[in-house]
Amino acid sequence: MSFVEYGDTIKDGDTAIVFLGHESMFPVKVQHGSVTQTKYGVIRHSTDLIGKKYGSKVTCSKGGWVFILHPTPELWTVNLPHRTQILYSTDISVITMMLELKPGSIVCESGTGSGSLSHALIRTVAPTGHLYTVEFHQQRAEKAKEEFREHGVEHLVTVTNQDVCKNGFGVSDIADAVFLDIPSPWEAIGHAKSALKAEGGRICSFSPCIEQVQRTCLAMEEYGFTEINTLEVLLRVYNVRTISLQIPDLGKAAEDNSSAGFDSSNPSNQGSPGTNLQQGTVQFKSGVPLREMVGHTGYLTFATKSLF
Repeated sequence: MSFVEYGDTIKDGDTAIVFLGHESMFPVKVQHGSVTQTKYGVIRHSTDLIGKKYGSKVTCSKGGWVFILHPTPELWTVNLPHRTQILYSTDISVITMMLELKPGSIVCESGTGSGSLSHALIRTVAPTGHLYTVEFHQQRAEKAKEEFREHGVEHLVTVTNQDVCKNGFGVSDIADAVFLDIPSPWEAIGHAKSALKAEGGRICSFSPCIEQVQRTCLAMEEYGFTEINTLEVLLRVYNVRTISLQIPDLGKAAEDNSSAGFDSSNPSNQGSPGTNLQQGTVQFKSGVPLREMVGHTGYLTFATKSLF
């Protein structure tokens, strides 16, 4: 099993996603002899998972059923164990596009955190690229190494436990892009410039506070970065559902319609799509925004290393 290559069959040692519904799923490490409890009953790894195909419908001990999905960076983002605050798909998609990443790219990242963005970066630069990720916290760095090894991507990533603001990324003049998600990114801009290749490259800094953005932009200007811009990604989700509204009383207009030949007793008129004249209502599909919207996550500041 690998997060960057699809495997058809569930194997012992794989990380799989147990899908109970769109709002209910969780990861499980497949192990011979183990069992997993769900609200639909027990899943026995040896008989229910190992040897089955990913995407299979598995019946649990209580008669309910779940799907077993192959892991992807997108699924991992919404299922991973949180060691820190993480980046979600809305910000990740903009980061990978604005940094102009592609297979073969070399990327430097700090900090690694829970590995949400790291998995997406690895999948983007595979199979010939590489991610150099730096984590200040020793236990988080060790856990990230363990997860990358379990997920079959350890050959595509190098994890370093050090302070990027003092010691940099451990590489020079090779990176196509640098990403910073640290409390004081302005202290690492010089190291980021050193890590980027001589022909230029892109940098992105993620910060939740505008004061951090201001200091980072000043540091970018000081080190000669150009095309500095900051953006914020906001996601607004809509539910598509059937809406029923009363037909308004249009007074004289309604009489004009009647005189124009509209006959409510005519079966052809009663069968008009979405109308119910007997109840005085009309039904139609509409997109309705959620009552609560995901608000501010952070500011993304992008810049380009100048060639001069």
